[in-house]
Amino acid sequence: MELQGRTSLVTGGGRGIGAALCRRFAAEGARVVVADLDAGTAGAVADEIGGTAVACDVGAGAEANAAMLAEAEAAVGPIDLLVLNAGVGTDGGVEAPDADWDVAWRVNVMAHVWAVRAWLPGALERGGGYLLQTASAAGLLTNIGAAPYSVSKHAVVALAEWLAITHGDDGLGVSCLCPMFVETPMVAELRTRPGGKGLTALGVIQPEDVAEAVVRGLAEERFLILPHPDVARMEQNRTGDRDRWLEGMRGLQRHVLGAEG
Repeated sequence: MELQGRTSLVTGGGRGIGAALCRRFAAEGARVVVADLDAGTAGAVADEIGGTAVACDVGAGAEANAAMLAEAEAAVGPIDLLVLNAGVGTDGGVEAPDADWDVAWRVNVMAHVWAVRAWLPGALERGGGYLLQTASAAGLLTNIGAAPYSVSKHAVVALAEWLAITHGDDGLGVSCLCPMFVETPMVAELRTRPGGKGLTALGVIQPEDVAEAVVRGLAEERFLILPHPDVARMEQNRTGDRDRWLEGMRGLQRHVLGAEG
């Protein structure tokens, strides 16, 4: 997919990866709607790139997502490229409070369902469209110490696969973005958690690096967009010998927690 002349909406577009995507898409000649929970950051990015800002809490429900799409399309016309990038990081295991599991599920998964539900019929009626869903390397592998995040990001990958299979012949293109650690507020917070410094020592890239990988991936219409090359190798190891990979992950867990103990 070429971005020149296209219209895109990016959720979580006010900062981090989302803001980098908005800037890069605009530089490539796309019209960009910056959607974010924080109206101020959305407006600032939109002003910077000559785009349109929309405030939305994507985790609030189906009506909020439908209203976001309606407001965006009223302002700029049909959305060619829908980028579902908003997400939350939630740590803890199965003992994490139900409220933490709920917010991870609503923002990281159901927001994708609600937005696609509102956008997809119109896109298919127009002959197709393109969907970019931000998951995480945690959605292909897993994230030590963060069960709600890992489980919800695995669900995003599964949803993206389902959409690609179900609607690929209808003109829908789907890419799933799975970065590892990116220099964003979420990673800054991760460094304060047990084991966080050890995990981020594996390598942190900049949001602009992710945006560059996304532009290349969209041009090639690749399903998996992996800004960190190591993730592809890790995923191959996981599928090639699951038991060995699990033992390796347990070893990594012992290492990062022990290093900070």
